Amino acid sequence: MATNKAVLRPRSLRRPVLTVAVGVSAALASSGALAQEAAKDTDSAEDLGVAEYKDYTADSNPYTSKGAPYKARVSADDRLTRPIAELPQTLSVLTETQIKESGYTDLARILDAQPGITVGTGENGNAFGDRYIIRGQEARSDVFVDGLRDPGMTTRESFAVDQIEIAKGPNSTFAGRGTAGGAVNLITKQASTDYSFTKASVGVGTDGFVRATADVNMPVSDTLAVRANALYAYTEIPNREPADRKRKGLAVSATFKPVDTFSLTLDYYGLRAKDNPDLGDYLLGDATVGERKPVKTPVYAQKQDFQKSDVDVFTGRLNWQLSDNIRLTNRMRYGMSDNGYVVTGARGVTTSVNDPNGAYDSFSLSTHQGWQDVKYFANQANLHIESEMLGGENDLIIGAEFTDHKVRNGLYANVNTGAFNCRTGTGAGTAFNAFCGLGPDGQAVDNLNTLLGREITKDRWDQDWHMKTVSAYIMDTIDLTSRLTVFGGIRLDHFMFDLGLQAADLTVTRYDFSDSFWNGHLGATYKIGDVGMIYASAATSADVNCGESDVGTSAGYGGCLVLDGQISGTKPERSVNLETGTKFNLFEDRLLLTAAVFQITKDDVFEAAGSGYVPDGTGNTGKNRVRGFEIGVAGNLTPAWSMQGAITVLKAKILKSVANPLNEGKTLSNFANFQAQFQSRYQFTDDFAMGFAIKHKGKRYGGQPDTAPAFTTLPDNSYVYGQPVPAYTVGDFFAEYKFNKNLDFRLNVNNVTNERYYIAVYRSGSFLYRGDARQVVGTLNAKF
Repeated sequence: MATNKAVLRPRSLRRPVLTVAVGVSAALASSGALAQEAAKDTDSAEDLGVAEYKDYTADSNPYTSKGAPYKARVSADDRLTRPIAELPQTLSVLTETQIKESGYTDLARILDAQPGITVGTGENGNAFGDRYIIRGQEARSDVFVDGLRDPGMTTRESFAVDQIEIAKGPNSTFAGRGTAGGAVNLITKQASTDYSFTKASVGVGTDGFVRATADVNMPVSDTLAVRANALYAYTEIPNREPADRKRKGLAVSATFKPVDTFSLTLDYYGLRAKDNPDLGDYLLGDATVGERKPVKTPVYAQKQDFQKSDVDVFTGRLNWQLSDNIRLTNRMRYGMSDNGYVVTGARGVTTSVNDPNGAYDSFSLSTHQGWQDVKYFANQANLHIESEMLGGENDLIIGAEFTDHKVRNGLYANVNTGAFNCRTGTGAGTAFNAFCGLGPDGQAVDNLNTLLGREITKDRWDQDWHMKTVSAYIMDTIDLTSRLTVFGGIRLDHFMFDLGLQAADLTVTRYDFSDSFWNGHLGATYKIGDVGMIYASAATSADVNCGESDVGTSAGYGGCLVLDGQISGTKPERSVNLETGTKFNLFEDRLLLTAAVFQITKDDVFEAAGSGYVPDGTGNTGKNRVRGFEIGVAGNLTPAWSMQGAITVLKAKILKSVANPLNEGKTLSNFANFQAQFQSRYQFTDDFAMGFAIKHKGKRYGGQPDTAPAFTTLPDNSYVYGQPVPAYTVGDFFAEYKFNKNLDFRLNVNNVTNERYYIAVYRSGSFLYRGDARQVVGTLNAKF
């Protein structure tokens, strides 16, 4: 059948070609083509009468739809060869404009607002960096930058980001191991020889907030361009000083494009993040009758506490158009990060009757610490072959990838030189044996933030994790008719793993094994008229034994499952996602409506050794399932009204647990059944715009990944979960005023009603991470 060009988008529109990137996928060629395309449409943009859209220029995010700053048109991963509105999967995209107007800058706070994602604490005693759960599945190691995995538990920032792409549902065909619930891909900013600009922003606000950024693109010649992004940011955590956050960042990229068919890019990304972190409140009450509730706690973070990430990443990208229909792209990356933390936790206690002050309610302080050094190398090559088959467009991709990830975890030697000030436990003596944050009068003790008197030095390593992976894949998207398109992909991963454990006496135990696994993805779309389509897809993922780099042999947290002294003999954890949905791309590509229903079944789940399961030689003794639906919107309802948001309704169920059969039928830990988010912006005049955002998360319960939260069975055979995170709803506000084409001002008020809310809880209830209190920030933006 002949191709219907009125229905199928020309390839020049489906995959914009980008010249170079600050950490952007080399698989895309020049953004200049898109800029020229935008310039051709200047008159139509002017007709909108909206300043935001008049400014759709070459330095804007090249992936968005013109006239719709909250709507991404295409993915930056050019293995997704069709526009987002035509993909047979759920892909939520946060554009640069939407991120900036939200007022959030760290990835953890950006993703916390997104339906289908919850934020976790540092479980298993590990408080490293960012931790995410997507559709109920652990995803802390499933963060990518321009399509390459970003290993290690680091802090991540958005100052050099064009957009954030969240693929929901198992995704191992694209991403390799892991990605049972999905993956997060950060798309970094891009350079071009086609234009020159300088942008700078300075923000100041309450709680000592200061943030300054600069973005400079400079063509050195017709064939060479350089772009640099820089960041300095500091803020106290609202209403929780002396806890604070500090960020310094630099991203520099140079691209060489001697001819239109070839480009080479070299870039560097560096971030220095250091926090004095606040682990928030804690839960108190009788868990057996469901009376655990948050206790409002004074700030107990110690002056010497810290959580830091020092990140340095070097990337090379080659893009070579071998012929009219064949392209070769290659990305090579070497990265290092040094991460570490010494933080203070709190736990509710009633002091001993033998305390010199008598028994009284207080909270005791504890220490949590560790360091992590990460080194990694990755190379990914893709051959893109375009053709016409059966009368339709055919996009074939043959790819190979090699990764070498090394993560060494260790300890700090921490000596608390402060004097104990209370007694806990039931001992007969009256000597103080603990640090308490509240005195007998119920008030915070004097010098609470220096009570422990920490002296900290870096100590030995205790876990040396190393995984090499060789991967090969093939993907094909083909139009069988003018309305029916099929996507298919298959991937083989072979990995070689080694783990060293060093004990306190410096003896080292080593484990190693190797294995291979397959994954596949099959999807089909059918166009309805000129603006809609329906789709169905099936995709798989595989989580391998020892897949998480930070937890040693804690199998219940993604560490190694050791059976009879060996870590071989296990099968990968298998996830299968079945999804069907619809997408409508309205108002000349300016508004996208989506809806999907899905089911993720995870089988062969690792259950920790010693948990009581009957060994069968594999340890793959668990199974769980998540069902749900998601409705989303992104783009412009009118030329002046932008919006982005989604509603997700989920239900999780433990289907099998040999380790604890009583878990069967229960929900998953760290899992919210209902989540919603909506951000809206209205351009009242050419110069003035105003907007708001609202996010809601349902009640969750802390616990170990891939299993049920701790619970108590009541006499009537009902049950209550023990570590609840209350549901919350938080609203934000922003307004913008444009003085002229080069200068504008934005006011952000986040958490307008100053809600006390919580984003995550540690499984014991001793950490209950607070969301940020109200903060007001004004930002002046200049462009030259």
